[in-house]
Amino acid sequence: MLLTDTTPAAQAVQLEIHRSMSGEQRLLLAYEMSMFARELNGARLRGEHPEWSEAQIARELLRLAFFPKPLPAGFK
Repeated sequence: MLLTDTTPAAQAVQLEIHRSMSGEQRLLLAYEMSMFARELNGARLRGEHPEWSEAQIARELLRLAFFPKPLPAGFK
């Protein structure tokens, strides 16, 4: 069963909006949502690891996106 915090009425409105969007608009929306998720993850990582540099934060964001399991010990 799919869990959602969106009411059926709100889902219907959302679906209608998405259907009315061009492919370019939907792609832009997906990109913006992806960047927002990246910003949220970056903020979480900065809070959990205040000692990390921005380069370490960026590396961890890439790792989480493409290799969600922890890297092997000694991997640089």
